[in-house]
Amino acid sequence: PRPLCLPQYGLVFDAGSTHTSLYTYRWPADKENGTGIVSQVDVCTVSGPGISSYADEPAGAGASLKPCLDKAMRIVPAEQQRETPTYLGATAGMRLLREQNSTKAEQVFAEVAKAIGEYPVDFRGARILTGREEGSFGWITVNYLLETLVKFSFAEKWEHPEDTEVLGALDLGGASTQITFQPGVPVEDRNTSVFFRLYGTNYSLYSHSYLCYGQTQALKMLLAALHQASGTAQISHPCYPRGYQENVTVAELYDSPCVRAPSTASPAQVLTVTGTGDPAECSTAVQKLFNFSCGAQRPCGFNGVYQPPVRGQFFAFSGFYRAFLLLNLTGGQSLASVNATIRQVCTRTWDKLQKLFPTTNRTHLRDACAVASYILTLLVQGYKFNQKTWLNIHFIWQVADIDVGWTLGYMLNLTNMIPSEPPPGVVVLQRNSWTAVTVLLAIMLILTFCLLTVMCLQRNSSGYEHL
Repeated sequence: PRPLCLPQYGLVFDAGSTHTSLYTYRWPADKENGTGIVSQVDVCTVSGPGISSYADEPAGAGASLKPCLDKAMRIVPAEQQRETPTYLGATAGMRLLREQNSTKAEQVFAEVAKAIGEYPVDFRGARILTGREEGSFGWITVNYLLETLVKFSFAEKWEHPEDTEVLGALDLGGASTQITFQPGVPVEDRNTSVFFRLYGTNYSLYSHSYLCYGQTQALKMLLAALHQASGTAQISHPCYPRGYQENVTVAELYDSPCVRAPSTASPAQVLTVTGTGDPAECSTAVQKLFNFSCGAQRPCGFNGVYQPPVRGQFFAFSGFYRAFLLLNLTGGQSLASVNATIRQVCTRTWDKLQKLFPTTNRTHLRDACAVASYILTLLVQGYKFNQKTWLNIHFIWQVADIDVGWTLGYMLNLTNMIPSEPPPGVVVLQRNSWTAVTVLLAIMLILTFCLLTVMCLQRNSSGYEHL
């Protein structure tokens, strides 16, 4: 008998703007290329900030990854480590650093590659994903896990479910946000169109990533706008709870390419930020971060970016899920109900919030109203979801114990685990072939029925003749 193949492993670093995670995946080596096979064995959160924060001390970026690599080496059997594909993908934090200072970005990557290179794995490089790639790989992850691309049928065959609607993907990181879906119309703008051929089926998608519109950077843009509107060192923040106060220096506030410091501000100046907890003012301030007018006659999202109307069901993950989980809004609530909950949170005082959420991190609690108001504005006025289509958004973290994000789609793509043509044994059952089979069966049944009727009549008539 043929010995059972050992399972294979894959490692993917998600180097985000605020933190890095290492995902360890496993799949049986002797199975057909299909879905529902890859499992997530472990996710390790690297301690400290994202790798882009090590711009002035690049060696620290490499060193920070080692505890998670050590952990992965205890999970992947020693004899399989050398053939374990390992990737590092960096997203918007490194996109911003590259814009600011490409030399520093290269130094960070050199140190990260050096650190991973010290481990006995098949390291296949560290690179910055484009916004469209980040959106597209998130879309692949969602649809792979939900078996909308291909599924194992009750007849024990891999089938491509032609009638299954693919799902859209909504991702919110620290420095960018992505929207990817299959529109009902051809995509008019080449910069936002993505084409995939997966399991023998063509997918034409709309995908766009908005740099600076991730959660951390958006809140920074909000505070900077409030500072510039006040024109003084005293800032009233309508999205921070009443009773909350903190000091921040001009240098800390304007440390990103997403915000430009006014020429009059001195970096060492200390600004006092005081929460006023005013939901209407908060909503107005958040809306000013966007330009909702579309200009040309074609449909758009915001800031003049082309976007066809949203269509189908969507999975909203990462920051979308985390922010709404805190407010208990991940259960499919109506838009009116979400609005009411956010208003309520925005009017709570700092003392009351701390009593209500005693275990929540102080920064997350301070930002709860601002983030929720931001998400609401982004989804409704930015991406144009309305009362009806809002119910098509599903806020999720995992599917079948696997975190939803771009990392799984990235690994599946780079290890060629999703072939462009159907693997042997995949039955492509399209709507027209289903129709053909059904019609054929119906015709056969009618013919059989007619034949039986004729035989019965013949038998009866021969019986009469005997009389």
